[in-house]
Amino acid sequence: MDRLSAAALGRLEGIAWLPAYARAAVRGGVVHFGIGAFHRAHQALVFEAMLAAGDPRWGVTGVSLRSAGVRDQLAAQDGLYTVLVREGAAQAMQVVGAVRSVLVAPEDPEAVVAALAAPDTFLVTLTVTEKGYCLDRASGTLDTAHRDVAADLASLERPRTAAGFLVAGLARRKRLGLGPLTLLSCDNLPHNGALLARSVLAMARAHDAELAAWIAENCRFPASMVDRIVPATTPEDIADLAVTTGLEDRAMVKTEPFLQWVIEDSFVGESPAFPVPGVILTRDVAPWEAAKLRLLNGAHSAIAYLGGLAGDAFVHDFVASPTGRRYLDRLWDELVPTLTLPEGFDPGTYRAQLMARFANSALQHRTTQIAMDGSQKLPQRLLAPLAERARCGADFVACALAVAGWVRWQAGRSDAGEDFAIDDPAAAVLAGALAGACDPRTRVEAALGVLDFRPDAAVCAVIAGHLEALERGGVRATLDEFVGEPT
Repeated sequence: MDRLSAAALGRLEGIAWLPAYARAAVRGGVVHFGIGAFHRAHQALVFEAMLAAGDPRWGVTGVSLRSAGVRDQLAAQDGLYTVLVREGAAQAMQVVGAVRSVLVAPEDPEAVVAALAAPDTFLVTLTVTEKGYCLDRASGTLDTAHRDVAADLASLERPRTAAGFLVAGLARRKRLGLGPLTLLSCDNLPHNGALLARSVLAMARAHDAELAAWIAENCRFPASMVDRIVPATTPEDIADLAVTTGLEDRAMVKTEPFLQWVIEDSFVGESPAFPVPGVILTRDVAPWEAAKLRLLNGAHSAIAYLGGLAGDAFVHDFVASPTGRRYLDRLWDELVPTLTLPEGFDPGTYRAQLMARFANSALQHRTTQIAMDGSQKLPQRLLAPLAERARCGADFVACALAVAGWVRWQAGRSDAGEDFAIDDPAAAVLAGALAGACDPRTRVEAALGVLDFRPDAAVCAVIAGHLEALERGGVRATLDEFVGEPT
């Protein structure tokens, strides 16, 4: 079967939305680190809309810090890929042409530095996950024990980390007189702009104090909040799309209709207009990111561990159960009061939207995908609000049940007795900490200690009580007892 390509676009007329601009005129104004499915289904679509609106500056040079997979997929397709938007039985297709090229950093680090120092480049965006910032959880400083960080601190001749590449690129821009950049984090982290600034400035100071001062004074590190559910693409998705279009697209992504991107209005030079529905410029992103991290991501983590242990392969399986929906309502009842709500944000409407999004069975969003890297995600999603409620004497039992689900997950065995792998950068450390833990209370203390979270005895007892119930009777029985009968 033919691959999707520029030459084959005409065959998709009337089937999909196609690039509505001259791709040859597009300039590489954006460098994006982490050219995975989420970027291609979220920020790249915003840049696509800007190109279609007549501004050719918004072409994307993608950077992969590890794998050549996406580069190889897109190179064979002239950089084109399909975004498949699914809701129930309905679906819509759009072919995106905003990604001009993809660089694989380990293969050619000089090309990445050159892209950052190109005259046309004005914006850098990042979706490198929590791990990509290479910050020590306890101190908030660069993790010097990380092999790639240590290498970049020693020399930036061949950078390895996102911070190393950014410092090398900014050093060259400064030397060439090209001016600073706006560096925009799009990862699910509280205060992600400040974390990116901390990582970059620490790397810069290790090499050149004058450069670090120039970056601090001239560059901007806006915070942002991104929201769109993007499940992993499967071989079946690729095969089904090929049947529909007659073309094979190995870089396709699937997603939901909802898209939101809240960006702190702090750019080098003029703020872009972003005339795209769902994009909001604001002076304060923090309330938006907290609402999303706790209500959407916190619920997702609870679903991943509790649902995954119970045998729910997909998010929609969990919310198909009245018990699952009642549990999420209990969880949100605890989480909403921990938030300072953004102006115009209605938590009731947002909760209803989330439940409908979770119930979208067309997405096929796997619980195992969400369960990845839990040690990096749990602190901001569930542990922080749990601690806040405990401090003020408020109920936190639904949060505690989700945390107990994460601890139970570390055993690597479902309620049905099926073994699974723990996909987490701290998996070995967690396994070691839990190896000698002989009772639920000790297991809770050991697992949470790895996350530098040491609650008092009363909080530990609540989490341990849930863990004992999960280990004794499984998730279904524990949830049934927890939510009780509907009133």
